[in-house]
Amino acid sequence: MKKLSFRDGLRHGVPIGLGYLSVAFAFGIQAVALGLEPVQALLISMTNVTSAGQLAGISLMAAGASLMEMALTQLTINLRYALMSLSLSQKMDESMQTLQRMIFSFCNTDEIFAVAASQEGRLGKHYLYGLMIIPWIGWSLGTILGAAAGTLLPEFFRTALGIAIYGMFLAVIIPPSRKQKPVRVVVILAAVISVILKYTPGLRNIPSGYAIILCAVAASTVGALLFPVADEEEEGKEA
Repeated sequence: MKKLSFRDGLRHGVPIGLGYLSVAFAFGIQAVALGLEPVQALLISMTNVTSAGQLAGISLMAAGASLMEMALTQLTINLRYALMSLSLSQKMDESMQTLQRMIFSFCNTDEIFAVAASQEGRLGKHYLYGLMIIPWIGWSLGTILGAAAGTLLPEFFRTALGIAIYGMFLAVIIPPSRKQKPVRVVVILAAVISVILKYTPGLRNIPSGYAIILCAVAASTVGALLFPVADEEEEGKEA
């Protein structure tokens, strides 16, 4: 089996980078609309590479949230990356030592993980580094272009383009929700809890960061109780 090279990684990362370009453009516009400077939006994207986490982060920054609230919110939103990294570590070869794993974990997004996990055989540092470069460039470039456009375009146009990032989230959750009942139930439950926290007297005073945490933890806990995943031993017995 041919070992995947740095060039293979670059080639596989191009579609991801192009997709990130448009989403990051919307993030850049949203960041400027919330009061950030273009260079600040760029630095956030260059050092984070997490769409949902960044959008939640700038919203909390604009609302004057505490550092603890921001930290807990980011932990809740981005915890999935740790699970993906643990899973992908089983496919890495001996070239991926601690330092190399730390570098790659910086840009191990949902899409990069999906592409890497779908490859056959072991994955080395050259392929994984190549895979992460184009998406990182696309995410950073899209952000600065969106931020620059946000300072030039009329306000009504900026508002319209800012909705694009929410469209991305819908595109992420709708397909699996249509196919899988557990996902559909958890998504609906999270939306219901969010509405309750937003409009119920007393609860509406909960900071937005903590509200996100409550929605995520409550919905996922109920989902785990209603739709437990059978372990391998039980599946073997049923078979």
